[in-house]
Amino acid sequence: MSGFTRHRRSRLIFATFAGFEAELLRSLASQLIELLRNERAAPAEAVDPLEAMLDFSGPTSAPEDPVLQRLFPTAYPDDEEAAAEFRRFTEGSLRDGKAAAAGAVIDALESAGLPPQLDQEGLVVDVELDEAAAETWLRCFTDLRLALATRLGVEEGDEAYWATLADEDPRARAHDIYEWVGYLQETLVSALTR
Repeated sequence: MSGFTRHRRSRLIFATFAGFEAELLRSLASQLIELLRNERAAPAEAVDPLEAMLDFSGPTSAPEDPVLQRLFPTAYPDDEEAAAEFRRFTEGSLRDGKAAAAGAVIDALESAGLPPQLDQEGLVVDVELDEAAAETWLRCFTDLRLALATRLGVEEGDEAYWATLADEDPRARAHDIYEWVGYLQETLVSALTR
C-alpha cells in the first residue's frame, strides 16, 4: 500500500490495497457500524406528536461506551439541560452520518473487487474516488482512529510506550493498525489538497 494519490488529468484519487488490507478496512468499518447501531440512540417513544413527526427523538444522555463518548462528546459539559437537548436533536443524525460513511467505504471496496469472503492470496483492490467520496472516506478514517485510540488508551506523547511493546503483543499489533489508518488518513488529506 502506497497510500492515496491524485491523478493529474482526471483529478480522481486512487489507492491500491492488498486483499488483506482491503479486508482489514472492511472489517474495521463494519465494526464501527455495529458499534454505532448497537447501543440505543433513541428513547422508546416520543411524547409530543409534533416531535414524533419531525423525529426529534434522539438520546438525552451520553452513551455508555467510551468510544461512543469520544465520537459524540457532550456539547455543554457545564450545562446538563443544554447538553441533553443538543444531544437529543443531533446524535441520531450524527450516528447515521458516521454509519453511512463507514458503509460507503465498505461499498467502494466491494465495488472495486473485494469479494464477500477474502479467500485468495495476491488479490489487489484498486479504489478510485472522486472528491466527495474521498471526503467521506476521510471522515470514516477519523472515526476509526478515534475508536482505536480510545480502545487502546493512546495519548499524546506516548510513542515511547508503544515502541517498547513486543511485536507479538496484541496491543502492539492493534497500535500498528491505528498507525496504518493514520497513514491512510494523512495520504488522503495530501491527495485532496493537491
